[in-house]
Amino acid sequence: MINLMYLVLTALLALNVSAEILNAFRTVNSSLVQSNNMIDAKNQTILQSIEKKLTDPKTAERAAIWKPKADAAKALAEAANTYIEQLKLALKKEAGLTTENGEEVYKEDNIDAATRLMDTKGKGIELYNQLKTFKEKLLAIDPTIKEQFEHTLPIDLSIPKSKNEGNNDWTSAYFRMTPTIAAVTILTKFQNDVKNAEAQVVDFCHNKIGQVEVVYDQFEPFVGTNSNYLMPGQQFEATLGIGAFSAKAQPQISVNGQGLSVQNGKAVYKETAGGIGGRSIPYSITYVKPDGTKGTTNGTIEYRVGSASTAVSLDKMNVLFIGVDNPITISAAGVGAEGVSASISNGSLVRSGKNGGWIARVNSEGNATITVSANGKSTPFTYRVRSIPDPTPMIGASKGGNISASAFKSQAGVRAVLENFFFDAKFTVTSFKITGDGAGFEDIAEASNSGAGWNGGAQNIVNKARSGSFITIEEIRAVGPDGRTRSLQPMLFNLK
Repeated sequence: MINLMYLVLTALLALNVSAEILNAFRTVNSSLVQSNNMIDAKNQTILQSIEKKLTDPKTAERAAIWKPKADAAKALAEAANTYIEQLKLALKKEAGLTTENGEEVYKEDNIDAATRLMDTKGKGIELYNQLKTFKEKLLAIDPTIKEQFEHTLPIDLSIPKSKNEGNNDWTSAYFRMTPTIAAVTILTKFQNDVKNAEAQVVDFCHNKIGQVEVVYDQFEPFVGTNSNYLMPGQQFEATLGIGAFSAKAQPQISVNGQGLSVQNGKAVYKETAGGIGGRSIPYSITYVKPDGTKGTTNGTIEYRVGSASTAVSLDKMNVLFIGVDNPITISAAGVGAEGVSASISNGSLVRSGKNGGWIARVNSEGNATITVSANGKSTPFTYRVRSIPDPTPMIGASKGGNISASAFKSQAGVRAVLENFFFDAKFTVTSFKITGDGAGFEDIAEASNSGAGWNGGAQNIVNKARSGSFITIEEIRAVGPDGRTRSLQPMLFNLK
């Protein structure tokens, strides 16, 4: 009779695993899987940086010492992760795993499968020993690693508290009478612990060599002129350089066969305009790519020298930008400013305070033609129209990577900064998504934030963050002066 009552109670418990609870575990498991993928990507970036430092004479000696230790941490984590992945598959098979329409289907609410596999068949104590061995071997890679992480590695093998007095050992506390989807989620959580432990050790090894380098793998030469239409005797000036400049990509620039002095990635070429008509000046820019090879871009700078009639000069660049005031100067020989009128296609044109000054506002990318009228004659001048570049998201002055927990938490939110741009164009962050993981978080915490400053769930995540936390900020949206919403690159922070 007692046995019969136990069977009835077990059946009732199985019926009480509601769809809401099962769905909650699916959601948590999916978030953990996503977090694991992000940690893998971060670890791969660090390992690639360590590999690169082997080729740098300044860091090669230290890299030769610490790269094998980082590789050992990676190998241990991969072995532990593979073991747990195989255990998850075995657990699903215990719960009747089949494949339907290319998707895994098993009895997620089955409360016997985890008990049978982990307790009765002894896989629970085997998992415990695997995690214990992983932690011991990880700490044994180097004495300084053990000293740094002996008490902080996220591999907690203590027995969790349980209201069921019968669940008084490690396996029972985690897996006895646990629905299959919950047991799968617990195993994914252990994979997350393993990957976080690997991340801490690999990052530690990297810091013993040097910080992650931001490597630009694409370069875009730029040429800016003070005007593309001048009068005889006026001075023509061109500024040349490369976008995404770094000191190691120091360019060599020549114009019309003349080598120029380069400062901060750019050079300035000047000549006095003479001879009415078009002028085409050849240039060459050679730079060093991140892989050590050289790249060369050749082109021409063009401008026209007009007769002593009308002239248009863009005061900042030879391109008009959407969303900002583009200052220009319009003049006509022998005619005062009041005798000159002008109009623009693809926008609007109004006079500014200075003599001969105008402000152009343009609407859409392409071209805009400024038509100047003076002495009964109209002269067109055509210019390119471009959008303002995307800004860079920042927390304070940091774009991501390692940052002290105190510095991170002292910031009010996310800002978007347009770096090295000739116009004072302001961007406003309208929304973003923030994720907290690692130290300070029992599970992955996510929140969507409206506006630039922390609020609601985002503020709670920032409050919980501390040394050892991983903070991801993604799906960042910002609006610039042109009214267009931009999607900005994500940021990943490792709090120290």
